Amino acid sequence: MQAPPLLILVIVFAILLALGVPIAFCIALSTVVAMCLIMDFQDATTTMAQVIANTDSFVLLAIPFFILAGQIMNRGGIARRIIDFAKAIVGPFPGGLAFVNIVSAMLFGALSGSAVAAASAIGGVMSPHMEEEGYDPGYSAAVNITSSTTGLIIPPSNILIVYALVAEESVGRLFVAGYVPGALVGLSLMAVAGLIAKARGYPTAERVSIGVAIRRFLAAAPSLGLIVVVIGGIVGGVFTATEAAAVAVLYALILAFIYRELRISQLPRVLLDSATTTAVVMLLVATSMCMSRLLALERIPVQISDALLGLSDNPIIVLILINLVLLIVGTFMDITPAVLIFAPIFLPITDSLGIDRTHFGIVMVLNLCIGLCTPPVGSVLFVGCGVGKVSIAKVVKPMLPLYAAMIVALLLVTYVPALSLWLPHVCGY
Repeated sequence: MQAPPLLILVIVFAILLALGVPIAFCIALSTVVAMCLIMDFQDATTTMAQVIANTDSFVLLAIPFFILAGQIMNRGGIARRIIDFAKAIVGPFPGGLAFVNIVSAMLFGALSGSAVAAASAIGGVMSPHMEEEGYDPGYSAAVNITSSTTGLIIPPSNILIVYALVAEESVGRLFVAGYVPGALVGLSLMAVAGLIAKARGYPTAERVSIGVAIRRFLAAAPSLGLIVVVIGGIVGGVFTATEAAAVAVLYALILAFIYRELRISQLPRVLLDSATTTAVVMLLVATSMCMSRLLALERIPVQISDALLGLSDNPIIVLILINLVLLIVGTFMDITPAVLIFAPIFLPITDSLGIDRTHFGIVMVLNLCIGLCTPPVGSVLFVGCGVGKVSIAKVVKPMLPLYAAMIVALLLVTYVPALSLWLPHVCGY
């Protein structure tokens, strides 16, 4: 391996990141500089042609559709109905409003497939309400931020689609595998939130009658039905994940018009926001694929694999080391490029140890979800602080026990593969 090109890539990337350059351009510029040092013009054009061919993928077409569906849901009154339903079922418990935030974020995140959308939509409603009831604003924001990431594990999830492309795994199998780990993260956060609520004496939400609870469920049921339609259709073989994404857009659009909270005049803005988000995601995908290709040519995955396996061939030790690396990576790299760059590095290692690729995909995504809540690049952290109108400094301390809950859930999912693989097995994957 030629050390200078790789070293220069890391240095350029770090300098650009420190200067506040968007992560996609950090990856692109540092990769171009390194390519100029180790490739001639023909090799560079071949690499770029391969990247373009890889992004021209039917599987990736699901991403803009799910993004559009999420944008429609964010404006279609779905978040409010989900929050009302969550209040009815978990509001009366100790720390009930925190529970409502967590359950609402899990449900809305699962519907929209976006942690940022969940943090914005649920936090925008819950943060002022929790503050009115005496909850610390920093703690309210911390609950919203951490719980919003569960939507990236519970399907449909754009990042699982990206991992499926890299790992050549079934999108449907990954989707089904995410349910139990996603629910486990949510329950872990609720356990910590309950303990904090008792210690601080936070109030519970008002208990509602069974009749009111049923009415709220019926109001939210059409929204929740989207999960049944999308996942049921994929598992039942009715349509592919990409076709399911298109169905999700149609379903969300019809529902928003039925609720009468989305006007036709708003559609151009919805489409523009969706296109903007899609462009950012696809730019990240393309630049990350280019860097991944460069690392492969430099045999970095092989060398890292040899180094880790040289330290130990014990799966427990190797998985701990991989998790530590991903936790560090997640603090300065967004989840999409992290998956595209590091999945090809770690998959040969996990394959050699007999670790199922679906299981590792859930572990990887869950791990990187923690990074979305951490500075300096945590997109969900910034959105959650903006919505909650608090500074990052006020959120960090209240978030520490919630971080701990996510780490415990990560370790359980890492070392109990059945948590990820039991449901796919039941569904015939």
